[in-house]
Amino acid sequence: MSKLSLKIVIAGRTYPLTVNEGEDAKIIKAADDINRAIKMLQENYAVKDMQDLLAMTALQLATKSPSTTTTNSNELEKVEQSLDALLKDLNSL
Repeated sequence: MSKLSLKIVIAGRTYPLTVNEGEDAKIIKAADDINRAIKMLQENYAVKDMQDLLAMTALQLATKSPSTTTTNSNELEKVEQSLDALLKDLNSL
C-alpha cells in the first residue's frame, strides 16, 4: 500500500503526516471533528488556553460511545495518540 503525505491543521498548528493510501479521508475528517469541537468549546465557554481546549476535546471524543469493532477501537487509539502528541508539542512551547 502506498503512502501519502498530508499537512493537517489542528488548533491552528500544522502537522505533517504520512498515512496509508485510503486513510487520508479518515484523518482529514478526524482533524475537522477536532477543530469543530474546539471551536464549539471556545464559543460556549470562557476557556482561552489551547491546551485546555484540546484536553476538553480529547475528553469529549474519548467518551463518545464507540462501537465495539476492532476498526473503531484502532481508530480511537490513533486519535488518542495524535492528541497526546499535540499536547506534548503544546507543552514544549
